[in-house]
Amino acid sequence: MVKTALTKLIPYSLPAAFLAMTLTGCAGSPELSAPGISLTVQEGGGPQQVTSGVQLLVLLTVLSLAPAILILATSFTRIVIVLSMIRNAIGTPTIPPNQVVIGLSMLLTFFIMAPVYEQVDQQAIQPYLNQEIDQETALTLAVDPVREFMFRQTREKDIQLFLELSETELPQTLEDIPTSALFPAFVISELRTAFTMGFLVYIPFLVIDLVVSSILLSMGMMMLPPSLVSLPFKILLFVMVDGWYLITRSLTLSFLQ
Repeated sequence: MVKTALTKLIPYSLPAAFLAMTLTGCAGSPELSAPGISLTVQEGGGPQQVTSGVQLLVLLTVLSLAPAILILATSFTRIVIVLSMIRNAIGTPTIPPNQVVIGLSMLLTFFIMAPVYEQVDQQAIQPYLNQEIDQETALTLAVDPVREFMFRQTREKDIQLFLELSETELPQTLEDIPTSALFPAFVISELRTAFTMGFLVYIPFLVIDLVVSSILLSMGMMMLPPSLVSLPFKILLFVMVDGWYLITRSLTLSFLQ
């Protein structure tokens, strides 16, 4: 019942998947286990109980940081940056509200990452819940689809940078590239792509601001803020070209190519 409830709670969420794997492993034996951590519960008092308490504190700390780490390993970073830059380009930094921007970013992230989550579920979660593989093998199989996704979005230049900084020998295959070098390379690649897309979004709205400023200056209306006049025109332009459709389509296709 516990396994079924956990797997149906959030079907397309990596944090829930890893949490389900950890909890089911802990429920099956009196020895609480996690990747690289073994928590043994002893009935008698002694130093081992203190050690177990410290290990439990470390485990809870790792679990609290896991959502932030997993967000960086998905398409969320690029999407939320581009949507935030659109608000600033239009001139409405609080419309749509942050809750709407983050919510839309999460929905698009779930949609884009759905094939990856499916692979993780089929290759790692279900075999582990069926006791066909152990926890270490399940974690290894779960990371492979995520690494494949990150490789498609990461520049070779960024990977080479972190390999050189870590003084790692040049790998012969993609499997030889450590995740510790791939992860930060993926993040800075996503930041570069997001700012590039944001710059392209800014251009048409910048042109409108320049035209309105020139017209107001030629009319001698220097006391009237140009942003006050250009805002309706920028909103009208965004609505007429069906901006949300174009932005959503561009963001989704940028990950599927």
